[in-house]
Amino acid sequence: MKFRREEEKIEDEDVAKRLKLVQPSTASLPPRPEFNNAILPLAIYEDDGDEDDVKMYLDNGVEDQEGNENGIDHQEGEEEEDEDDEIGVAQGQRNRMIELRRDCPYLDTVNRQVLDFDFERFCSVSLSNLNVYACLVCGKYFQGRGQKSHAYTHSLEAGHHVYINMQTEKVYCLPDGYEINDPSLEDIRHVLNPRFSWEQVDQLDKIRQWSRALDGSDYLPGMVGLNNIKETDFVNVTIQSLMRVTPLRNFFLIPENYAHSKSPLVQCFGELTRKIWHARNFKGQVSPHEFLQAVMIASTKRFKIGSQADPVEFMSWLLNKLHEKLKSSKRNHSIIHECFQGELEVVRTEGTNVVTETSRMPTLMLGLDLPPPPLFQDVMEKNIIPQVPLFNILKKFDGESVTEVVRPCIARMRYRVIKLPRYLILHMRRFTRNNFFVEKNPTLVNFPVKNLELKDYIPLPAPKGKEKVRSKYDLIANIVHDGKPGEGSYRVFVQRKSEELRYEMQDLHVSETLPQMVALSETYVQIYEQQEQH
Repeated sequence: MKFRREEEKIEDEDVAKRLKLVQPSTASLPPRPEFNNAILPLAIYEDDGDEDDVKMYLDNGVEDQEGNENGIDHQEGEEEEDEDDEIGVAQGQRNRMIELRRDCPYLDTVNRQVLDFDFERFCSVSLSNLNVYACLVCGKYFQGRGQKSHAYTHSLEAGHHVYINMQTEKVYCLPDGYEINDPSLEDIRHVLNPRFSWEQVDQLDKIRQWSRALDGSDYLPGMVGLNNIKETDFVNVTIQSLMRVTPLRNFFLIPENYAHSKSPLVQCFGELTRKIWHARNFKGQVSPHEFLQAVMIASTKRFKIGSQADPVEFMSWLLNKLHEKLKSSKRNHSIIHECFQGELEVVRTEGTNVVTETSRMPTLMLGLDLPPPPLFQDVMEKNIIPQVPLFNILKKFDGESVTEVVRPCIARMRYRVIKLPRYLILHMRRFTRNNFFVEKNPTLVNFPVKNLELKDYIPLPAPKGKEKVRSKYDLIANIVHDGKPGEGSYRVFVQRKSEELRYEMQDLHVSETLPQMVALSETYVQIYEQQEQH
């Protein structure tokens, strides 16, 4: 027993010596390493989750308190480092000492022409979305920056040395490992993550200046084309239409407004909004690829790349999904309802106008029924396209006209608007589906582009107190369909408020048009903006 106690005592003394070695006093620390090329001091960063960097600490062992991970030799304490890896890992994860440089010999290799941050942030080798870096020389994405990472390997194999972290926006030189702090890289950070101040947002509809892309082409911020990746024109016209809704656009230009939502759909919609309205883009168009991927996941592939869909169904789904992800837990309110929600009184009748049910129904858009086109035409009228005034089809919501519905059951309904929304979405029921085919109604709708006065069409809801009911609207977006049912394509006419001009947009094609041209096509979806009181 005495022998065992002496043995334990010797072991305890040995452990104490080892701990003393790996925890030197400040007096015995080596001098702070100097850098010949460093203007800025060492910076301490919290661990950014780079798995490869953690592995470097495991391999290299303990660092002294003034060391860093960038290949600076430690002439003292090497034996102590080998004896306790765990302490080294803990110190490495708590803080890292990384050399900061303002000058880098490889900055002239950065190629802004190849940089495209519109696509999903996945490593091009491992397909992982964790800790992704973009090579600023070739534009490819790679995971990590440690010695065993794909970015590190790429830097050695391809001779590309400048990388930006897609999350933190920090720029590094590999394989050297130091961080680059150069103001010339700010334009890249702004393209990676566009930023807007409240003052800039407030001035968006007052600024008329054009921006210039790297290829020399000019573009209007907010009026940029969207790539049609494959049968995604139904998404593009929906996005371009919603970008004209000022409160919705302003809300999504400031990420703090929706920081509480962890929904990828919300975050991707906000990022797409900022890119469309950004005045410092490298190119004059935006690819909604990342947003489409979020849509496909959130809709469980109901809407996906390569499959044409209906913009009415997509807009309805998108607005309801955004509301669901943005509303607070305490009350059922969001920027979506603030902009688009109206309310209807629905009266259901049977037989000889016997009222069986009266209810109130919130709504985000109003569906208008087009009159059926004539079945037979004589020789003189065979080329005449049927037309109908908007006044006629809006009578559906006057509270008196009867609409016969089949679903969910056969009934006769009367509708009356009892709350007008700030932004009125009208949907023309142009397509009819049956078991065999889809039929398209070619009837043209005659509508005003400005000053749509609803009180001339339908009875207005009762005002609250002394507040006047605002019933005059201006058209800000008009989606049209061209071609055969089930095929064809979509385009949209939108208003640019800063110049009171109208533009036609179809995927990448953007051109100015005359207001009278807007009403000559087969309108499908319209968004009207309520005029302010004067």
